[in-house]
Amino acid sequence: MEPTINARDAFDVAIVQVKPSKGRYAENLARIGEAFAQVVGDGPAPALVVLPEAATTGYFLEGAVYELARSARAFADDLARTWRAACGDRTVELCCGFYENDGGTYYNSALYLRVGGGAHEIVHVHRKMFLPTYGVFDEERFLSRGRRLQTFDTMLGRAAILICEDVWHAIMPTIAAIKGARFLIVPSAAPGRGIDGEAELGSVAHWREILRATACEHGLYVLYAGLTGFEGGKGMTGSSCVIDPRGNVQVQAPEIGACVVRGRIDLREADLARASLPLLGDLNAVLPDLLLDDELPLPTGRAQ
Repeated sequence: MEPTINARDAFDVAIVQVKPSKGRYAENLARIGEAFAQVVGDGPAPALVVLPEAATTGYFLEGAVYELARSARAFADDLARTWRAACGDRTVELCCGFYENDGGTYYNSALYLRVGGGAHEIVHVHRKMFLPTYGVFDEERFLSRGRRLQTFDTMLGRAAILICEDVWHAIMPTIAAIKGARFLIVPSAAPGRGIDGEAELGSVAHWREILRATACEHGLYVLYAGLTGFEGGKGMTGSSCVIDPRGNVQVQAPEIGACVVRGRIDLREADLARASLPLLGDLNAVLPDLLLDDELPLPTGRAQ
C-alpha cells in the first residue's frame, strides 16, 4: 500500500537503527536495503524513513573519511537505488547521515531525499555545525563545519535536521522552530558513558531529557535515529525514538542491536501543543529585543 503523503494528515514513520561495519560502504548499504525490505514488509508503508549519523560507514573513521565520503548526488543515487532494489518504486522520503565530499571540502552531513515516480530528488542537505573535538571525539581535525541551519519543505510538512551535538545547543532547535519546522530529525552516533540511578546509561538518560525538552518547548515532533554497535571499543547507544510535541516518548528502541521502530506523526498535534503552551509564540514576540541586545557578542559581518 502506498503511504498517504499529506501535510494536513497523520503519517507513519520508521527509524532504522543500524549497526554498520566500519568502512564497508557497499556492505552497509546492502544491510540497509534488507532493513528497507523489512520496513515495507512488516507493517504500514511509512511516508518517512530515517537512519542515523554515518549510517553507511560507521562514525570513527578519522583519515579514512576522505576515502569513504561521497558527493551528495552520488550518495543520493546510491540510497535511492538501494530503496528501489528492496521496495520497488514506492513513494517515500528518506533521511540518512553520511560523510560528504563537496569538491574537496568534507562534512558530516545528512541527506533528505524524495524517491518515487521513477525518479529521486535531493530535498535538503544539512551539514553538522557543531563538530565535537574533545574526549573520544576528533571531528574538527578531519571535517569542516556547516555554516547555516535551514528548514525545508517536504511532502509531509516543514522540517529541520540537526546532527548529534547540534541538538545539545538549545539555540539550534529554537532557530529551527522559529523558521517553521514542525518536526525535527536528529541523526546521531552517541557513545555511551556513565550509569544513572536506574541502572541506565547516563548518556542515554541525558539524551532523552534533551530531546523531550526540545519537543515540549517548541511544540514539535522529534525523530531521533541512533547508531548502535561497537567501534574501536566504544559502544554506540542506539535508543532511537519518536517524541511527540508534548514531550512524551512515543516509542524507543533498545540501546543495543539493529532494529526498526515505528511511530505515527499527526502535525495537528503540534498545532494543538503550540496553542496550549505558546512558548514559541512568546519567543517570536520577545526575539527582536533579544537580538538588539548590545551586550551580545554578535559578529558585525558574516563569514564568507
